[in-house]
Amino acid sequence: MKKVMVFALLFWGFGYFAMAQNSLQYYRAQDQTGINVFETTKDTDVEFDGLKVKVGGANTLQFQAISHETGSEVEIFDLGSNFNLATSNLDLDVQLHKGLRMHLRTYLSSRHHAQPYVKGGYIQMDRLDFISEGFLSSLMDKVTIKVGHMQINYGDAHFRRSDNGATIFNPFVGNYIMDAFTTEVGGEVYFQQNGFLAMVGLTNGKLNQSPSKFPEDEPTTKPSIVAKLGYDAQINEDLRLRLTGSVYHTSESNRTYLYAGDRTGARYYRILTNSASEFRIPRFDPGFSNELTAIMINPFVKYRGFEFFGMLELSSGKNVNEEGTRDFTQLGAELLYRFGTDERIYLGGRYNLVTGDTNAGESIDITRLNFGGGFFLTKNVLAKLEYVTQTYDGFSSGSVFHDAKFDGIVLEAVISF
Repeated sequence: MKKVMVFALLFWGFGYFAMAQNSLQYYRAQDQTGINVFETTKDTDVEFDGLKVKVGGANTLQFQAISHETGSEVEIFDLGSNFNLATSNLDLDVQLHKGLRMHLRTYLSSRHHAQPYVKGGYIQMDRLDFISEGFLSSLMDKVTIKVGHMQINYGDAHFRRSDNGATIFNPFVGNYIMDAFTTEVGGEVYFQQNGFLAMVGLTNGKLNQSPSKFPEDEPTTKPSIVAKLGYDAQINEDLRLRLTGSVYHTSESNRTYLYAGDRTGARYYRILTNSASEFRIPRFDPGFSNELTAIMINPFVKYRGFEFFGMLELSSGKNVNEEGTRDFTQLGAELLYRFGTDERIYLGGRYNLVTGDTNAGESIDITRLNFGGGFFLTKNVLAKLEYVTQTYDGFSSGSVFHDAKFDGIVLEAVISF
């Protein structure tokens, strides 16, 4: 009851600011107008005239009708058709000064945690006028600085992924099989000019923060480096092209979280498990717990209503008990057609393949296909319907993934503001 009262007070205390002014500087809208927005640009038509607070949020509910099977002797749930747990987010975005903005996201309801908890947040600086009017303005016309305990900007897939209740940017229901997502303490510096983008960031490499040192016989955690280079331009009225390359590297860690950092759970529920507490499957973590280098290349093309988003990801690493590194490759391709008034309707498909060698010596392949579409009732309300099928190959007979597969229909309703 106390937690409910706290959130009610937050809405009461900040709500009138949001009603007075929802426009923020250098901000990605959390509705249909934010689709295909990646990094915020250096352009803004919003004038700063004092502190502004936007209270936002997102809610997602799914109806799942999926069947699954395994070729192993491991028991799995007998699945029926029903609703999944609804997921919800609360967002606070604050315009603190000209070109100075704060973001904070709290997960109110998720698969993993019964109680609300903070995902993370950051402060973004696109101007340094809080130091003095026009301070380094010519430099800040091109530079952005982000600092916080935040989701790192590795690759472009995270701009289209579902983040607990925030699912409006994802044209499908599930995220990619190797779902690159982690929140770490650090900073990122961006340079943008004439469509060119460069970013370099440094984090402490930890998801769970603590000043405690680990025992001498366990690995320490060294800083992680994240970087991105790309080009994004509206060639003409009909054609937009974007191509980026990203890298994430950590040389030593007590545990890397790049593919295991999302604490909210996979978007398909109780797949290939008999444990109600298992929330990660059918995502796949390659198990690089100590050393990791990952490279992601993402092309994006939009021609009128046609839209293509691609992914090539190469990952190499090892856990604390391995001498040599292992490699994984992930391929992804989305093809959509958006049509109707303001492109309110879309149809499309996604292909996702993961191949590599596990720490158990298996050479595995995981393949997923999604087909579906969506309809925006308003710019804040989206209904999706998809068919999904996923197959596993190369896993040993003792694994639940041995000759396993699942397929079925999922209906998802989204409200985001």
